[in-house]
Amino acid sequence: MRCPFCGSVESQVKDSRTTDDCSAIRRRRECPECGSRFTTFERVQLRELVVVKKNGEKAMFDRDKLARSIMVSVRKRPVSNDKVEKIVTSIQRRLEASGEAEVSTSVIGEYVMDALANLDHVAYIRFASVYKDFREVKEFVDTIDKLNAK
Repeated sequence: MRCPFCGSVESQVKDSRTTDDCSAIRRRRECPECGSRFTTFERVQLRELVVVKKNGEKAMFDRDKLARSIMVSVRKRPVSNDKVEKIVTSIQRRLEASGEAEVSTSVIGEYVMDALANLDHVAYIRFASVYKDFREVKEFVDTIDKLNAK
C-alpha cells in the first residue's frame, strides 16, 4: 500500500479489525520510510461497476465520490458518518446485485434520494436540488410537498 505522505510503496500493518457492520476490514498502517500512520479499508467487491454519465462518458464507480456527495447533503445535519457509510454500502451492494456491468448516474441518484428521504428530509432536499438541477422556487416547493405526502 502506497504511503499517502511520502509515496513509498511499502507499509506495515499495525492493527486490523472489522468495521461495526462487518462490511470492511480497517487496517492501521505505518510507513517505514517516513514513520507516518494511515488507515485503509478493505471491502468485498463483487464486480467492477462502470458508471455512465448523462453525457455518455463512462467512469469506474467511485465509492468515495458517492460518500462525498452524500456528506455534502448531510452537512450540519444530525446524521453520523456511520449512517452515511451504511447508505453507501447499501447502494453499492444494490448496484452489484443488479448484475449489470454498467449503471447510469440517474439510477445511483434515485437510490441516494430514496435513502435520504428515509434518513433526513433537509438532506434529501439539498441532494434533490442539485441532482434535479432546480431552477425555480416552485421546484423546491413541489419536492417538499411530495416529501410531506409520503
